[in-house]
Amino acid sequence: MPGRTLERTRSELSDFLRHHRKKLTPADVGLPTTGRRRTSGLRREEVAALAGVGLTWYTWFEQGRDIQVSESFLLNVAKALRLDDAECCHLFLLAHRRPPPVEAYHWPSVSPLIQQLLDDLVARPAYVINLRWDVVAWNAAADRLLDLSGYAQADRNLMRMIFTDPRFRRRLPAWREEAPRLLAQFRCDLAAAPENPALLSLIDDLKSLSPDFRVWFDRPNAESYSRGIDAMFDAEGMRLDFIHETLIVDDHRHLTMVVYFKKQEAAL
Repeated sequence: MPGRTLERTRSELSDFLRHHRKKLTPADVGLPTTGRRRTSGLRREEVAALAGVGLTWYTWFEQGRDIQVSESFLLNVAKALRLDDAECCHLFLLAHRRPPPVEAYHWPSVSPLIQQLLDDLVARPAYVINLRWDVVAWNAAADRLLDLSGYAQADRNLMRMIFTDPRFRRRLPAWREEAPRLLAQFRCDLAAAPENPALLSLIDDLKSLSPDFRVWFDRPNAESYSRGIDAMFDAEGMRLDFIHETLIVDDHRHLTMVVYFKKQEAAL
């Protein structure tokens, strides 16, 4: 099989950029829509303006010309095109033949309407996680159950909470059964972006901090899967049992909403 040539890489880069540019509308990025457009998606000049780069330089870059672009240029373009971490990593691999630096990870956010939907679920704990299982948005019921606002942003990650926080672990009455199921789902999610540097950095941290995570992550997966916690003790020490439903919030950015239902409610 022939190896990847420089010309093929430039062609893939050009196709990648055009695909993501045409996938966006002006409304997606907060631009006004003026008149009828002959082609779908954003114009090159709009992407260049959003990224804060020169139009000529961006045009040459999208055309796959032999130019050198900086790391900050790539990060600005990734932000303008609303790329998630996996897509940003792919952009760096095409342009620089290496993944972006770990510190380039951007904490995602949800739209005001998604936050409103969370808040409208007054009686049901609900939160939104990304591919790393960072909790990026939640409602008051989820905060009461999981104490999410009590964590620093970098620690507000379900895998970190489950495997490295002794206080959180004590609130799970069946931790030894729960944790492997949650980790099995996390590993399944990893398959969507196996080279994502932010994900790999998190995994390395958890392996160094938790012997259980290290052993369970590396062994063949024989457990069932779960995206939510099945049982917790509340602040008064009462056991609460849950089932969950998941909703896709943003497929491109791998954002998923997890909604908790009390088990006795589901039986009605």
